[in-house]
Amino acid sequence: MKLTEIQELIKFVAKSGVTEVDIEQKDFKINIKASGAKRGRGRQGQDEPQQLMAQMIPAQMPQAMPQQMPVQQAAPAQAPAEAPAPAAPKSGGDEAENANYVEIKSPMIGTFYRKPSPDKDEFVNVGDNIGKGDVVCVIEAMKLFNEIESEISGKIVKVLVDDSTPVEYDQPLFLVDPKG
Repeated sequence: MKLTEIQELIKFVAKSGVTEVDIEQKDFKINIKASGAKRGRGRQGQDEPQQLMAQMIPAQMPQAMPQQMPVQQAAPAQAPAEAPAPAAPKSGGDEAENANYVEIKSPMIGTFYRKPSPDKDEFVNVGDNIGKGDVVCVIEAMKLFNEIESEISGKIVKVLVDDSTPVEYDQPLFLVDPKG
């Protein structure tokens, strides 16, 4: 892929409102992430320009090719271990205790919300009994709010994700005691 094609792709991502694009071909992989966009604003209502960062991971490219190409303003560097950090420090007792619980996992990538809107109450709280098909949260993906329903009945033991944070596919969101 040529540099001009990459730049055109970055411009397209910025205009489309998509937050992340991954392209993988046999000789390279490119990941484009948009940051700095104001939440809840439409494409035309943004006051400040989006910041984009394109990262190329070459399979067999010359050393002269830059690994990161900032477009417009460079986004502040973030530690890549932010998401895995809370899950890493587990003691043996927690794992044995959690073995009795069932996880409700995210069926998609997006932003996790515990409430249907800022002025409403949470869908579920620790100690609440839920039934199969009950809505436990919403996940926003590409400006669409998707209701996540429980596939099990039981009692909510723990909420594993903070409100308004990004979640990955198959990431545990809640611990449920099915005996609850």
